[in-house]
Amino acid sequence: MTAVAVEHRTSPTRAVPRPVSTARLTTVELRKMFDTRSGFWLMASIVIAAVAATGAVIAFAPDEALVYSTFATAIGFPMAVILPMVAILSATSGWSQRSGLTTFTLVPRRGRVIAAKAIASIGVGVVSMGVAFAVGAVGNVVGTAITGAPLVWDMSPTDALFVVLANVLGLLVGFMLGVLIRSSAGALVAYFVYSLLLPSLFGLLAATQTWFRDLQAWVDFNYAQTVLFDGAPTGEQWAHLGTAGTIWLVVPMAIGLVLVMRSEGK
Repeated sequence: MTAVAVEHRTSPTRAVPRPVSTARLTTVELRKMFDTRSGFWLMASIVIAAVAATGAVIAFAPDEALVYSTFATAIGFPMAVILPMVAILSATSGWSQRSGLTTFTLVPRRGRVIAAKAIASIGVGVVSMGVAFAVGAVGNVVGTAITGAPLVWDMSPTDALFVVLANVLGLLVGFMLGVLIRSSAGALVAYFVYSLLLPSLFGLLAATQTWFRDLQAWVDFNYAQTVLFDGAPTGEQWAHLGTAGTIWLVVPMAIGLVLVMRSEGK
């Protein structure tokens, strides 16, 4: 009798992949902001705009205006435009560049991806404001050295924190529009309508309609944010900011998140 040896083969145990951590997702989103040529130059424009604004203040501002708050204000204008654009492009990259299907396949929980994009955008915004303040400080020292004006530091750390908060809120509005519209071009147009057209309409309405004058601070988020540039807001001003922010930021963001969860990735 011939013994027949039967070979039993066992299938190798398949390793369970580790879940992608939030830190890794955020790192990937940060890298995506710099990987493309357009993304790199958008980030570089933050420093370029800060240096250009500082040079303009030194060249054209009168000697008595060469104080630190002047440099910070001048740098704040381009920051208020560039940072929301950074957030919009980060929020819409998965849809405009059609990489969302790959991303959501690797990380099925879309909320984690959106959270990583938000963290990366806010991180870029805070670091950018730090760079802007540093450039403004250098400009203040150089400007007063050139003109012989006294060196004045008229912005406290608390004032600087409120300025950062105002710019982060503006950045979040851009991020919200990116999540809600999910198209880079559409979200950019919507942001400029929101930031340029709506304040003019609200201002005209407040100037011509008495009933709206006291209501403006409760419904105009741009108007409510301006108090952050003037120092510590009062309790009522915080209430204005919270109410207007709920109308223009929280509610649309919630709607956008619902749409992102239900939209088909392509």
